Amino acid sequence: MEERTLIKTDLQFAQEVKKGLTDFPKHLSSKFIYDQNGDRIFQKIMEMPSYYLTNCEYDTLKRNRRKIVDLFTQNSNSINLIELGAGDGKKTKLLLEELSKGNTCFKYSPIDISQNALDLLQSSLSQEYPNIKVDPYQGTYIESLKTIGNTGDEKKIILFLGSNIGNLLHEQAVLFLQELKKTMKDEDMIFLGCDQKKDPQTILDAYNDPEGITEAFNKNILARINTELEGNFNLDKFKHWEVYDPQTGTAKSYLVSIEPQDVSIKALDLELTFAQWETIHTEISQKYDDLTINALVDKAGLKIARAYADDRDYFKNYILVKK
Repeated sequence: MEERTLIKTDLQFAQEVKKGLTDFPKHLSSKFIYDQNGDRIFQKIMEMPSYYLTNCEYDTLKRNRRKIVDLFTQNSNSINLIELGAGDGKKTKLLLEELSKGNTCFKYSPIDISQNALDLLQSSLSQEYPNIKVDPYQGTYIESLKTIGNTGDEKKIILFLGSNIGNLLHEQAVLFLQELKKTMKDEDMIFLGCDQKKDPQTILDAYNDPEGITEAFNKNILARINTELEGNFNLDKFKHWEVYDPQTGTAKSYLVSIEPQDVSIKALDLELTFAQWETIHTEISQKYDDLTINALVDKAGLKIARAYADDRDYFKNYILVKK
């Protein structure tokens, strides 16, 4: 099953790269930054002092884990904890540990597009929590959720942490939440992490560190194209650039061609020409406030049951249920 899914993902990578680089303006999806090297670089990003998101959410979960788990297990003796974009599971382990203290029967179903991330996560969980049932699934979020989330009678808790929802524009976020809602029974929940609006400089610093770690992360998508699709991108001829609009709460990442250049991607039979200062848009990181989250959730046919925040209100976690 994993091999079949991986082949499908590779085909999707090729198709989306071709479409994105032949569109105007050019763009690539941030989900394809993640491979073995991208996962490694992101681990470094999460350790950066300027990248506040991970620590803020971790502290929030650590301080409120008992209350959160009590809500997860309310009126249910069996739950399926499904995580979209599981990564290394650092924050989720707090909830798994707390769940292990109770009498509720549960299993953990991490979903990630990166098989490498899933392998590392399953390995660490088998060592730290050998009694927890782990059922990983490699693939895209919605398709994987439809496959594994509609089996059994367990109460589903869908985790979407790390402000991954911020990779979607508001209209896309509503559609995504609507898709999640379609997989939910009345008692199911979504546990959603959302980075909050704050000092614009704090946000820019999180995505544009002087050490160049985020630059290496952003450029990894070009490295993947070179390795997997026989491209000849010269990474040194592209500049990482981050912008943030405090009015809309949208941070955007770009790769900017610093000189005129031609690039070929042999596996796609594609020849590309870049003008000097031409961009490839690679990622958005949306920031929120309560008013915005309420509006998005309401349009999706959901409502906020509870919210938790860190001491500075930098980051919030919302428990969402069906209306």
